[in-house]
Amino acid sequence: MSSEIKTEVIKEIKNLEKELGSIADFIHQNPEPGLEEFQAVKLLTNKLSQEGFEVQQPIAGLETAFKASYQSQHSPYPKIGFLAEYDALPEGHSCGHNLIAAMSYGAGVALKRLLDKFQGGTIEIYGTPAEETDGAKVTMVEQGIFNHLDAALICHPGSKNMVLDSSLAMDAIEFKFYGKAAHAAAAPHEGINALDAVISLFNNINSLRQQLTTDVRIHGIITEGGSAPNIIPEKGVARFYVRASERDYLNQVVSKVINCASGAAQATGCQYEYDYFELSFDNMITNKTLADSFQQNLKELGAVIHAPGGNFGSTDMGNVSHVTPSIHPFISISSRDIAAHTDAFKEAAGSKEGKQGMLLGAKALAMTGADLLVQPELIDRIKADFEN
Repeated sequence: MSSEIKTEVIKEIKNLEKELGSIADFIHQNPEPGLEEFQAVKLLTNKLSQEGFEVQQPIAGLETAFKASYQSQHSPYPKIGFLAEYDALPEGHSCGHNLIAAMSYGAGVALKRLLDKFQGGTIEIYGTPAEETDGAKVTMVEQGIFNHLDAALICHPGSKNMVLDSSLAMDAIEFKFYGKAAHAAAAPHEGINALDAVISLFNNINSLRQQLTTDVRIHGIITEGGSAPNIIPEKGVARFYVRASERDYLNQVVSKVINCASGAAQATGCQYEYDYFELSFDNMITNKTLADSFQQNLKELGAVIHAPGGNFGSTDMGNVSHVTPSIHPFISISSRDIAAHTDAFKEAAGSKEGKQGMLLGAKALAMTGADLLVQPELIDRIKADFEN
């Protein structure tokens, strides 16, 4: 792509700098939990409407999800989607989703302002709520919201610039055990201890771990284990996140974990049942060709790029990557090595340094979108990579 076009893209992001900082600050100072991000959505959709985007809200049956679309006068192809997140954790924006919203808004608006200079294309910005909890992208994927896109892009704050990101597939499982209450001292023999079943489940899972591959993560808590020490607990409840690097293997692991629960129930005489208390996330499949374009643009912007560290969580962006070519890189918002979901990360997400990282991410996203708009052969390579 010509340097002139990239220069124009960067110029548009600079023109948006004050507005993007205001968006990031507002969402950071007004944190909202998943599926309750009404202020953030109102702010973003109002601005997108003013920019000339056609806004649909709500979508996919989700009150705080939206789609904003702007189509070239020449041709609707290619179709590029920028995904925004804006939900907060209970303690605030300690994962930096306020910056994700600003980055995707900035990249989409910058390209929209230049779109008629390209041969054609459609720019779409999606509001995707509740990434931290129920993962609205899962529902949106199930309803085919992203299937028509040639590429889906999102950029996440971090402590280092990393492009070739991955994530773990994850299932969220709740186990309930039912026993029989009795006086723990006077008549323990008349009871069936549901808490013992829960503890046996944990022990069974711990025994299972050495037969699992090293990418698997299983971690849980006891949410209900009785009401008083002198009463045999008649109900026990535990919740687990079970993760693995690929969905197919995760399904096998989950089957083994369920067997652990069945064994615990049989050993204690309890009845048991299980259910999924959150939607399931698939592993992130980063499109290498699309990621190479993003990485090259980061280099042109003077960024230092680090190799992925191998410590991965889970994200509903993984589900998107299974239906359309996708990337989920990380952009540094701190000169210090800070962990997400901490007070330090929340502070960085609201800092001047955080907004500098946000601008870098917006520029790289917009430049990558411009690559797609002017290089049909790049789209072909991305699609071939996705099919493979």
